[in-house]
Amino acid sequence: AGGQILHVGMPVEPGNLLLLGEFSNGQPIVCLPGCARSPVLNGFDWVLERLVAGIPVGREDIMRMGAGGLIKGTVAGSAKRPGRERANSSKMLRVPKVGAVVLGAGLSERMGDTNKLLAPIDGQPMIARVVEQATLSRADPIVVVTGHEAENIRATLREYDVVFVDNLDYAEGLSSSLRAGIAALPEDVEGVCVCLGDMPWITSADVDTLLAAFDPADGRAICIATHAGRRGNPVLWASQYFPEMLKLGGDTGARELLKAHSEMVCEVQISHDGVLKDIDLPDTLTQYATANS
Repeated sequence: AGGQILHVGMPVEPGNLLLLGEFSNGQPIVCLPGCARSPVLNGFDWVLERLVAGIPVGREDIMRMGAGGLIKGTVAGSAKRPGRERANSSKMLRVPKVGAVVLGAGLSERMGDTNKLLAPIDGQPMIARVVEQATLSRADPIVVVTGHEAENIRATLREYDVVFVDNLDYAEGLSSSLRAGIAALPEDVEGVCVCLGDMPWITSADVDTLLAAFDPADGRAICIATHAGRRGNPVLWASQYFPEMLKLGGDTGARELLKAHSEMVCEVQISHDGVLKDIDLPDTLTQYATANS
């Protein structure tokens, strides 16, 4: 391309494989390390911030970024490498304690006599699909909020290691279930991933991707799954918002809180559209039940 290499390597982790170059006209070239794909802070972010601000980045600048060496522990891509284990690695790679709340108390009013959460999707009850993926993620504990047909929901989920909480006010709407789920979490959790029981295509990897992006100290206190520029679910909330969530009312969930705290929202890109798809209508349920039969 007619450019030249100015510097190879960055003395920080994550980000040590960064390569800096430029075209003959002085336009900067940055060859990205793999960590550039991660939502957590890494060396590429330090370089990109300066370039976007119009501040030149040269060899000396890259070298000075090595003070301390370690930016922070990462969640994504943090598998141990042979011979690289350290005694204090658990501290460096600290994972925040985040629980999950699965909302499964709804009336399914638009479904008629059918409780959609018990309807089979790929041969498995819808609510079981959601709960199973939640239990396979790094979220802990998993709280399942029941209400309508609570006994049937509990029986369907009896094999899973979850905490059940009954929402006696489930007819009030989504917010009542959210309040019940938040109240059932232990005091030491730093956040909660809110999952909807009627979104059966959410995966454990989706939940873990949100956990990897979650960092309230770095301005990512609310992490929301997105696909193709559209916001969906789940949403991960830092515990600092629990008092406000416990005051919510109606059937709109926490939408107003997203608007009120927009500066702390981190949109996390998910590769599939399952984070946008819920099942609310009989035709939709029939479509997927037929497709899976």
